[in-house]
Amino acid sequence: MQSGKGRGGSRWRSLRPGRLLQEGAPGASVLRLCVRLVRRPLLPAVRLWRRNIQLRVVAATLLMSLAVVLALGFVVIAQVSKGLLDAKEEAAQSQAAGGFAVAQEKANAPATVDGPDAADNKVGLDASTWMNSLVKQLASGGQTAFEVVALGAGTGEQVLPGTQGVKGARASGNVDPTASVPVALRRAVNHSAGTFKTFSEIRYTAGAGEKAPEPALVVGKRLTDINGDPYDLYYLFPLTQEEESLNLVKSTIATAGLFVVVLLSAIAWLVVRQIVTPVRMAAGIAERLSAGRLQERMKVTGEDDIARLGEAFNKMAQNLQNKIQQLEDLSRMQRRFVSDVSHELRTPLTTVRMAADVIHDARVDFDPITARSAELLAGQLDRFESLLADLLEISRFDAGAAALEAEPIDLRDVVRRVIDGAEPLAEHKGTRIRVLGDTQPVIAEADARRVERVLRNLVVNAVEHGEGRDVVVRLASAGGAVAVAVRDYGVGLKPGEATRVFNRFWRADPARARTTGGTGLGLSIAVEDARLHGGWLQAWGEPGGGSQFRLTLPRTADEPLRGSPIPLEPEDSRANRARAAADAAGAAADRQQPADAGDRSPIPPRPPVASGQSVPADPTALPGSGARVVARPAEQAPQEDRTDADADADGR
Repeated sequence: MQSGKGRGGSRWRSLRPGRLLQEGAPGASVLRLCVRLVRRPLLPAVRLWRRNIQLRVVAATLLMSLAVVLALGFVVIAQVSKGLLDAKEEAAQSQAAGGFAVAQEKANAPATVDGPDAADNKVGLDASTWMNSLVKQLASGGQTAFEVVALGAGTGEQVLPGTQGVKGARASGNVDPTASVPVALRRAVNHSAGTFKTFSEIRYTAGAGEKAPEPALVVGKRLTDINGDPYDLYYLFPLTQEEESLNLVKSTIATAGLFVVVLLSAIAWLVVRQIVTPVRMAAGIAERLSAGRLQERMKVTGEDDIARLGEAFNKMAQNLQNKIQQLEDLSRMQRRFVSDVSHELRTPLTTVRMAADVIHDARVDFDPITARSAELLAGQLDRFESLLADLLEISRFDAGAAALEAEPIDLRDVVRRVIDGAEPLAEHKGTRIRVLGDTQPVIAEADARRVERVLRNLVVNAVEHGEGRDVVVRLASAGGAVAVAVRDYGVGLKPGEATRVFNRFWRADPARARTTGGTGLGLSIAVEDARLHGGWLQAWGEPGGGSQFRLTLPRTADEPLRGSPIPLEPEDSRANRARAAADAAGAAADRQQPADAGDRSPIPPRPPVASGQSVPADPTALPGSGARVVARPAEQAPQEDRTDADADADGR
């Protein structure tokens, strides 16, 4: 039973939403491949559509004009068709009414048959002959304008008993009478008095050759023959001419519509081009301005709105160039001032140092107050010299004169030298420095002097602000990157201080004067050293939980970084501990769940992190580092997701 629960819990955990499309999920690779195959041919078109406003405007104009032309064409064709059919119906009804009147008049005329054959004549035969003659006579006046069909009463339906009259069907022009007259029209004529019409097709018999059916208007009426028996007479009016006229109208509208759409598209292209071209020119010049080519200007012609826009753009660029030039001059003067002051102060500082050393060496002969003053003077002179050295180094970075002497080094040797130098301070603070990950070589092309200065600053700061707790130095290498992380368990950092800690002369407590600690430029110089290597220097911290600084360098010079082998947020942070406890509680709940409780979710809800704990977030590299953090899988406890720094920046 326990093994069954374990399998069920693992199965439920495998169905969590975050793992549906991970490697190994059923069908994930196939789905990913299908999506890639569908997106790949569409990406260039989508990119062109998103980046080309002229294409979008022309396409929208083309679609809208096409829609207008189609709607207009449908309306015109409908109106023309209705007009042609109405005229045809009116003419056909008039023609058919005259024919019906002539036929009935001939049937009602008195018989004039004389001669020896009159006694032997049969009524049916006389009616049949008369019907044939009537159809020919009526059709002769049409001259292909219409055809005449005569059908006996009840043709196409069941003949009632005792029904007399014309039998069979007669038609002119090789017309198939039964196929050309619709059954519905025959029923209407047989059951009601009056004239009826409908649209149908004229179909021809085999004697007419392979003549195709033609659309026609059929008009019919019930009449009586010479014997007074009923029969149906139909006029069939071909709609060939109307169909040809309508086809001509359709082709004309289609040709004109296509011409109008193309013309509107060309007009839209030209109009939009006149507007987009200056905008594209302005965008290109703006890109060159952002790249530092401040002398670029737009060509202005005319006095329209585009010309005024170009003039305003050129004025803006000129003012921007002037302001930037002023700022550059001011910055150059400031850097030169700092450099000159730093150099000029070295000569009097050397003299003061010599005198202070003499006084400091003779302090044993002074009274206690004078001896203490001599010690304070020597200490402050040491700090003054460090400040001058840091100012000179900062001025080199600002002037772009810092040079990198990269060579393959083993970071383990650099870490050992740093720890040996910080050991006296650690013994004084009661702190133990531990090193992890030094079993394998950690080789990188770097400037050993600058890397050692960065690590010395991080380790000394961790010892000073670690409140006597252990300091952990971790080394790791993976892919194209190496990293060194320094972890302390001191007061930590408040939210938002992880990035400000690298600012020059920044203090966690501005109200406190800088009477102890470093110069306040250590971390600023360290981050510049990291950027000079193309690497990252990032910080993470939580109040009361300590901090961690991480230095990430490319394994080879000029290689871009894609991630760091050490997570920025340490595994023993509060958030990671809470997350691990929640995962452990979830696993325990999975193991303890009864086998018949299938209606409940086996995944327990994750408890919210307490308000005092820091919430994980994506780690942010320092501005200008070009850093991009690669997300880690959700199953791994450490997450590279926050910037951390030491709480008090007095010595950083």
